[in-house]
Amino acid sequence: MAGFMLRFALLCLLLYTGIVSPTRVCSYQDVLDHLHLTRGNEVFTSTRPVLDHTHPTMVYLDVHLYAILALKWNNERIGWNTSKFCGISRVSVRKEMLWTPDLFVYEMTEMDPYPPSPYLYVSHDGMISKEEAMKVVSTCKMDIHKFPFDTQKCNITFSSVIHTVADIQLIPFSNSSRATQASREVMQTQGEWEFLDMTVSRGKLIFEGGEWDTISYTITMKRRPLLHITNFLIPILFFLCLDLASFLISDQRGEKLGFKVTVLLAISVLLLILNDILPSMSNRSPLIATYCIVIFAFLLLSLFETIIVTHLIERDSVHQEWDQNQTGSHTCGPEEKRLGCCVFAVAERETPCDPLPVAEEVIGGVTAQEESGVLLLILDNLRAAERMLAFLVNNCSERKSGYWTTLARRINTAFFTIYLTSVILFITFICKEWFN
Repeated sequence: MAGFMLRFALLCLLLYTGIVSPTRVCSYQDVLDHLHLTRGNEVFTSTRPVLDHTHPTMVYLDVHLYAILALKWNNERIGWNTSKFCGISRVSVRKEMLWTPDLFVYEMTEMDPYPPSPYLYVSHDGMISKEEAMKVVSTCKMDIHKFPFDTQKCNITFSSVIHTVADIQLIPFSNSSRATQASREVMQTQGEWEFLDMTVSRGKLIFEGGEWDTISYTITMKRRPLLHITNFLIPILFFLCLDLASFLISDQRGEKLGFKVTVLLAISVLLLILNDILPSMSNRSPLIATYCIVIFAFLLLSLFETIIVTHLIERDSVHQEWDQNQTGSHTCGPEEKRLGCCVFAVAERETPCDPLPVAEEVIGGVTAQEESGVLLLILDNLRAAERMLAFLVNNCSERKSGYWTTLARRINTAFFTIYLTSVILFITFICKEWFN
């Protein structure tokens, strides 16, 4: 009987203290009532949540790219025993009911269009957690010297507006490797840019005798150049190759000059496209602009050289026509008579020259034994006619190619050699600068 009474008294004691409460039901409001946490209680909202003003508030900051901005800090006025409230370790409250750190981004140029989360998480040990999505539109100093093969680094710096380092100290919750890994896991698409890494660093901002604690997140991104290569760089290189191939076109016709003008106009259209795709913020001239300007200069020099060569050939043609009008019709010389200048004579309406000597021995019928000799004689005459035609072709080309035409051909050959060498050296240099 004494043992039973002892066990009954122990059970009553446990029920009274709340350790064993099979029928007890707890709510979050019980925790708030215990803390006296209401909207009208200015103790939790008016001042920084410390019991001693010399204690700084440690704010833990965590940022993931395309993810959630997380803040954590300690409120020294909040705390409860979880065993008295059925194991409740944290509750969510309205953000207006508690003090929150006044953090902002130095580089932000536009306000966040998304509404902030209206709730905070309050833990039993006084730790306050705030998590919300945040869109940051910030300025970034870009170096587009190697566009479209550039790598950019942008900083996002957090700091308090009025609280100095004696009041608030910012501590990164994740290190650089953890922040980089977490950002890569949450990123679904990267678009034009490829995310490389994100580094975290702490710093101080000193202004007018005050010192503020800062945290900087440096985001490194690399541009994906495939779109710009296929839509811009390769077409310009193709136009340059077409201009090199145009040297195979004869200079005595007008097609070469028209072809070069067409290629030059096509490059001009691509330069207008470059003005739209090239970012304007840069301290140095981008290599792609140098690439386009130098190729445009190559085409311009090529067009100028074609104009000069065409002018020299036309000048030589005018001189030849004037010489023919002065000297009259052409007269065949003795050597030309012997080799058959009758072609020129007929063209100039002179009296035809005597035909080539024919095998006069072949008169009438021949015997079977003489047929071989006749065939050999005809073969000799055909070879003589072949030599005559070769002489006439060379004589005509020498007669048509005057001083200015010869000079134009020499200029064209020298310019093509220099032009091709300069193009190869320039392409090698620009590729080395881009990929170095």
